[in-house]
Amino acid sequence: MELAPLFSQCLSIPYRRVGVAADYALQKDRGTLFLFFQASNGAEDWKSNLDFPAKPYRRMGQTAWFAHRGFLRVWRELEGELSGAVSDRNVQRVVIVGYSHGGALALLCHEYVWYHRPDLRDRLEGYGFGCPRVFWGLRRKSLRRRWERFFVIRNGNDLVTHLPPLLFGYRHVGTLLRVGVPTDPSLIGAHYPQRILLALEEYDSRLPAPSPAPRTYRPRRRLASKKGTSPITAEPL
Repeated sequence: MELAPLFSQCLSIPYRRVGVAADYALQKDRGTLFLFFQASNGAEDWKSNLDFPAKPYRRMGQTAWFAHRGFLRVWRELEGELSGAVSDRNVQRVVIVGYSHGGALALLCHEYVWYHRPDLRDRLEGYGFGCPRVFWGLRRKSLRRRWERFFVIRNGNDLVTHLPPLLFGYRHVGTLLRVGVPTDPSLIGAHYPQRILLALEEYDSRLPAPSPAPRTYRPRRRLASKKGTSPITAEPL
């Protein structure tokens, strides 16, 4: 799947607001369910972004895990709204997309679909463009597998993808896909949608979209690039 058109759709699709700060869009194409989550869109979204103490997502013995409290609160507003679409047995594939604040919600939604639709685990794809860190604590193998098909997409050295800081115990999960120029000093500018879109268009022109096949942990690998352009790395986490 090409990433630039997917990101463009995430930017332009009409969104519906649920609760205080949850914006989503739902689209069905035959047996495929597309779920989109919007970037920060108002003061309430920013309150959630900055509310970053870790909170238990679920307590299930050895599989208990913790998440960013603000993002988790917004996801709880959406969960019931989306449960019917996710549980629909006519849905045979799910693609989840989010940008920035919406990338965090996409990550939580991805885990929700993985957990509630085990029959779709090999037909589930998630993409968090400019996604902040959501997961807190130790990334045990039993937990990492929930995001084997989720891609955190970082343009250059996008500041948002480094927040909350590692120092606070937050980690990315899934596969970190780097696009753009990693040495670009503009930490904030790299998060602008126009800059991300340009980097994705270059990525699409050079390589096929990332394979949705499940990935096992392995050291970071450097992908080939054309002369004069930055290398791209895909790093399973």
